[in-house]
Amino acid sequence: MKKTLASDNYSGTNPELIEALGKINVGHQGSYGADDSTAGAIAVFKKLLKEDIDVYFTMNGTGANVTALSSVCPSFGAVICSSVAHINVDECGAPEKFGGFKLLSVEKENGKLSPEDIAPFLVNLGEQHWSQPKVVSITQATEYGTVYTCEEIKAIADYAHENNLLLHVDGARISNAAVSLGVSFKEMLVDTGVDFISFGGTKNGLMFGEAVIFLNTKISENYKFVRKQGMQLLSKMRYIAVQFETLFGTDLWKENALHANKMAKKLAEGLSKVPEVRITQEVQANGVFAILPKEVIPAMQEQSPFYVWNEQINEVRLMCSFDTSEEEINAFIEKLEALTTATA
Repeated sequence: MKKTLASDNYSGTNPELIEALGKINVGHQGSYGADDSTAGAIAVFKKLLKEDIDVYFTMNGTGANVTALSSVCPSFGAVICSSVAHINVDECGAPEKFGGFKLLSVEKENGKLSPEDIAPFLVNLGEQHWSQPKVVSITQATEYGTVYTCEEIKAIADYAHENNLLLHVDGARISNAAVSLGVSFKEMLVDTGVDFISFGGTKNGLMFGEAVIFLNTKISENYKFVRKQGMQLLSKMRYIAVQFETLFGTDLWKENALHANKMAKKLAEGLSKVPEVRITQEVQANGVFAILPKEVIPAMQEQSPFYVWNEQINEVRLMCSFDTSEEEINAFIEKLEALTTATA
């Protein structure tokens, strides 16, 4: 079957994870997290981050984001985020419907928030007619493929805490961000002051499943109830947990993310040599955003399906995965060069 540059969700599952799933698919184990794999995965996260954390598994990323935010933000509260944040544009209004809170979005060309973006929302605090800001949510890596440095995350966390706000990280591509920065998860999340995170795995080789991790355990008290209400409590939890245990208990997560990022860099290098193409964002993770000539887009989508990100300017999003090959990148560039030359 044809591979694509449409999304890292299109990729398959690591063979090592398929093998791990097969091994636990024997006999009976406790349900709803009372199994060996869930305990093992939690131990892995404690080793990666710190001992004092609370770890919960969910079935998908929207479920992780929505239940995590809903557990700490009341319906009269508000979450500050980028205008392109997944919770703002790609979750069909689930945060507002399920959590009842308000999203306060900020237009950012690179998808990254700063303390200065948060400040304008800190008005009318305590005023009963206004939604009250409770959480800042950032995406790492962002929907534009850009990556917050540890210093940038710490600055946001410090500012949030100074103003009685919590910092949430949507980490659907957290592994790609970590290898891009060359830092550990502890350095990027614990040492910077993040309160809680939707910790992604599906986009880095898992079949399904995400994790919600509270680094600040003072705010996790209600989460297990919200997860159940939110229909994210999988009875056979071991099938999610064993994937996390395998992926992050070894260097497989790093190998996958490094390869995907490397392929994105290679793709960007090839695109930059085509005069008719303009790359619109710095390539820091596994995504490339570029403006292509409108007339070549349909033919290029036949070569390797991808999404048009902004139809007004013909900006497309090209995502690389753990199984993207150099041959596929080369073939994509070669066809683009041929098409642009023919239409010149």
